[in-house]
Amino acid sequence: MAHRAESGPVTAVVDRSFIDQLAAVWDSITRLGAGLTTDEWHLPTDCPGWTVQDQLAHMTGTESSLAGQPEPELADSTERPGYVHNDLGAFNEAWVEHFRDFPPEQLLTQFTTVTDRRLRDLRSMSEEQLEEQTASPVGTVPYHEFMRVRVMDCWVHEQDIRTATGRPGGMDNAAAGAAIDRQLQTLGYVVGKKVQPPEGTVVVIHVDGPLQRIRAVQVSDGRARPVAAPGDLTTETKVGVTAEVRTDTETFGRLAAGRWTAEVAEDSGLVRLAGDAQLGRAVLESLATTP
Repeated sequence: MAHRAESGPVTAVVDRSFIDQLAAVWDSITRLGAGLTTDEWHLPTDCPGWTVQDQLAHMTGTESSLAGQPEPELADSTERPGYVHNDLGAFNEAWVEHFRDFPPEQLLTQFTTVTDRRLRDLRSMSEEQLEEQTASPVGTVPYHEFMRVRVMDCWVHEQDIRTATGRPGGMDNAAAGAAIDRQLQTLGYVVGKKVQPPEGTVVVIHVDGPLQRIRAVQVSDGRARPVAAPGDLTTETKVGVTAEVRTDTETFGRLAAGRWTAEVAEDSGLVRLAGDAQLGRAVLESLATTP
């Protein structure tokens, strides 16, 4: 969409759908947290060193920082846990430590308070503020793009909690669709830069389940570019498709977020490969791109 000032050039209008997506995922997390037992809050998750409560602490801390609240002091590099590998990890860990001794109910209240504030702030931001270049986990990008990263990040951490507690859900809202679509956007990078198959190779990812998606890329001039995906793919891979990877929404999300390995997914029968199985497996092993 665009609009034209009376005497000015056409100006793009920022797509604000990320605000409703954040509202959806934060509401889903709040309702999930309200139903957890004391024991569930202390369960380990797929993030090394983090419990269910630590997951919520991380999200609460990030949104607190974005709301302008003072940040806790970072631990010296010699005192950081082994699973903290960089400054971003240290920043996340500082907030987790800050909230670690909070009673779960108090932490959940803190989360809902800060996310409510963040939604009010986001809804009041001007076009210029949303376009402002901002440091983010994916580099310096417009603020609205950073917020789309936040949608994916929060959805992934919600799934961390759901996986740990055996409480599936959060797969049928706007945030889930945005998160999976963003993860699928990296397919060209995964195939072209990480796997680097021969010229002309076509790789198709088919995601089944609540959020059905199909994406294909073809290697051309050393890059893997999006192409139209053949419809109705089956295990009898269609002519022109080199390798096909089929999995469900949850499994794809866990693989792309680096939570599960290809071996775990395959051994659990959660993935089907067709065509060049070796290539398909290499794609599976390279799907993790979440910073």
